[in-house]
Amino acid sequence: MIDLSLYVALGMVGLAQLMAMVRLVIGPDTGDRILALDTMVINAIGLIILGGAIWGTQIYFESAMIFAMLGFVSTVAIARFVLRGDIIE
Repeated sequence: MIDLSLYVALGMVGLAQLMAMVRLVIGPDTGDRILALDTMVINAIGLIILGGAIWGTQIYFESAMIFAMLGFVSTVAIARFVLRGDIIE
């Protein structure tokens, strides 16, 4: 039963990833695109963690932490670039 629920969750997070990608492509302004990119990072973290739970290995959880840190830094860098025009001042 837990295997079925993990695969269902994997499909739902995958669908959410596709919907965020659509928002990234057709977003009406830059703020929507930045939020869609951040949502895609969160969905990718969810996919990595679900993959680790399905295959039963610990390395996926560590890679999800690294991906979360990189996703946060990239979102902040993109937002600062949009607001100020430069990243490092």
